[in-house]
Amino acid sequence: MTEWVLGVLGGSGLYEIDGLTNMQWMDVDTPWGAPSDQLLFAELDGVKIRFLPRHGRGHALSPSDVNYRANIDALKRAGCTDVLSLSAVGSLQEQYPPGDFVMVDQYIDRTFAREKSFFGKGCVAHVSVADPVCSRLSDMAGKAAQVAGATVHNGGTYLAMEGPQFSTRAESLMYRQWGCDVIGMTNMPEAKLAREAELCYATAAMVTDYDCWHEGHGNVDVASVIATLMGNADKGKDTVRHLVKAMSQTPRTPSPQGIETNLDVAIITGPDARDPARVAMLDAVAGRVLG
Repeated sequence: MTEWVLGVLGGSGLYEIDGLTNMQWMDVDTPWGAPSDQLLFAELDGVKIRFLPRHGRGHALSPSDVNYRANIDALKRAGCTDVLSLSAVGSLQEQYPPGDFVMVDQYIDRTFAREKSFFGKGCVAHVSVADPVCSRLSDMAGKAAQVAGATVHNGGTYLAMEGPQFSTRAESLMYRQWGCDVIGMTNMPEAKLAREAELCYATAAMVTDYDCWHEGHGNVDVASVIATLMGNADKGKDTVRHLVKAMSQTPRTPSPQGIETNLDVAIITGPDARDPARVAMLDAVAGRVLG
């Protein structure tokens, strides 16, 4: 049995939570380059937490400029067992109005300018992301968001677009026809990389707008997004606080989905054919199986 170590990816002010102790900003070096920022190492209710501002403090990085591999590697290297993503999204469905939370359980990846895997030439692996979210973590986070006062919807498909521009109206209408529920720019390849790193990952998607499909609402813009985010800021922090409280009262057992051991059946390159340099870069992500 391992202890909970929660990684939190989100806005740059998310870590301002009452009760945090042993707080220290620390550099975490990775073989994939620099993560978005230093990590804030802290504790709450006896649970270790690692906060990483996804876009850097001050929001200096666009979604395409975020080094997703470095971020996930850094969280793994910092000892995380579970990663909660708090993400701003647009709603593609009438029943998910601005201010609501959607606990995403599926993704469609439409990004194209990002490195999407830790594996490649010299060490090839194929992990399953059929069910990309840790159901246990998502359930715990959803309940925590409800306690925090949010209206929570369990389950939904997240369309990950490249950005940084918002959708055209034709795109927004097409994604609705696909059955997508929310749209954002950051959760891919983040969720895929977390699975490769054997980290339990879940997304609490905070709805800020109706994208541009809704005739009764204006087109999405930064001002409206920020205004709704500010309104949800306390709920986001309280979600983390209540999630940590639940973790402190629940012994951590292996994920029912077997996420912590999914690399056992994923690496296809034989030991004699593996590139030592690539293997060395995988020390945190896949050291358990690569030695």
